[in-house]
Amino acid sequence: MTADIEELARWDAKIQDLALAYGLDCFEQEFELCDHHEMLGYMAYSGMPARYPHWSYGKSYERQKTLYDYGVSGLPYEMVINADPSLAYLMADNSTCLNVLTIAHVYGHNDFFKNNLTFSTTRPEFTIEMFKTHADRVRGYVEDPSIGIDRVESILDAAHALSLQCRRNQMIRKLAPDAQAERLIDAAAPREDPYRSLHTREEVEAPDLHRVPLEPEEDLLLFLRDYNPYLADWERDLLTIVDEETRYFLPQIETKIMNEGWASYWHYQIMTNVGLPEELYVEFAVHHNQVIRPHPGGLNPYHVGFKVWEDLYRRIEGDEPPDHRRATAGRDALYSARESERDSSFLRRFLTEDLARRLGLFEFRERRGDTYVTEVADEPGFEQIRDTLVASVGMGGVPVLRIVDADGGGHRGLVIEHAFDGRELKLEDAEKTLGHLHRLWGHEVSIRTKIGGKKTTLLLGDDGFEAKSAA
Repeated sequence: MTADIEELARWDAKIQDLALAYGLDCFEQEFELCDHHEMLGYMAYSGMPARYPHWSYGKSYERQKTLYDYGVSGLPYEMVINADPSLAYLMADNSTCLNVLTIAHVYGHNDFFKNNLTFSTTRPEFTIEMFKTHADRVRGYVEDPSIGIDRVESILDAAHALSLQCRRNQMIRKLAPDAQAERLIDAAAPREDPYRSLHTREEVEAPDLHRVPLEPEEDLLLFLRDYNPYLADWERDLLTIVDEETRYFLPQIETKIMNEGWASYWHYQIMTNVGLPEELYVEFAVHHNQVIRPHPGGLNPYHVGFKVWEDLYRRIEGDEPPDHRRATAGRDALYSARESERDSSFLRRFLTEDLARRLGLFEFRERRGDTYVTEVADEPGFEQIRDTLVASVGMGGVPVLRIVDADGGGHRGLVIEHAFDGRELKLEDAEKTLGHLHRLWGHEVSIRTKIGGKKTTLLLGDDGFEAKSAA
């Protein structure tokens, strides 16, 4: 049975009061009831009420709609935006219990958005307006007879493909070129030697202050925007738009396990204490278990996150049912971790060997079509499993590429260095990446990496793609 707006508003008020009593600190929260057609549209736009036009969003909508129409995939229980005030969508066709559960879940996300340090650079008070402004600007270029949709989408295609090649930690301030030059000069200066009369004079090589970039550059789109003089103003603007929106979504990528686990932890605490009638509580238990159940052969971020938060509190306060209305050491530990961690540090600090064993975590490899378990969560294998998991969460699965030279060979060739961590680049993906870079740079581009243990340069120029290995 679906709920009416008045009934949902009453439950919302109860949940707000309980969330406040538990110490959750949220933005003002707004809800919108929508049908499944509208929810599919919001899913295609990553939850935004408005977004600039691009064929990929239409493709996403059609794919989700087809899967939904044929019963292959359902729709999310909720979708919530990191904004101030926060906006969340509820499905009008869902039952009262499911919408009440969704409301409780949303307040967990809301608190996380407002208080986690990773989100502090997102400026949530301007979120909705930023996306609307971007949409208006892109539509203006599409409708401009001298530009048109084909040229706009060509730039956006390349920008989307390269968008995650940016600095991972936005909290670390990027130095201006003058400050970079000063740091290079300081690093090249000889260190003070109290015994210099006994030592051979150290030869100092002066830094090349004319090199571009002065230091390896991870913000690929911004570098291409700023250093390719042949880009038109509208092309530079499109790169800026894609970069700004990527930086908005980056904290959500970096905190997926924490964020979903946090929202699940608090929806459980709220729903078990908000006074649900018996018939709704049974339905809640079913939905809750569907949300946090483990996924055989995969990793459910709701499940792992919920269990880590639960275990963190239990290790401090014991096995007694928690009373989060009181400020305790366990509750303080939860809020402290919520504020300062991201998935990689969260799992490294709080995923214990005992919990990994209870979660049934293991590591496997595929070879010649067969799957082999290589590590299980025992004493010798736990650290390997944890380190593999930490290396793969958030942006860990995205290779780090840094521009090291924008004048390779003296003919404006763009030289990029892959921060090799033992995981090789997929040649097919690397070739496509070079193609997008070439589209935006207009000259030869290359990536230095390792393949098969050998130093290799992947090159795309006028003669096409080639891989050159060092002798």
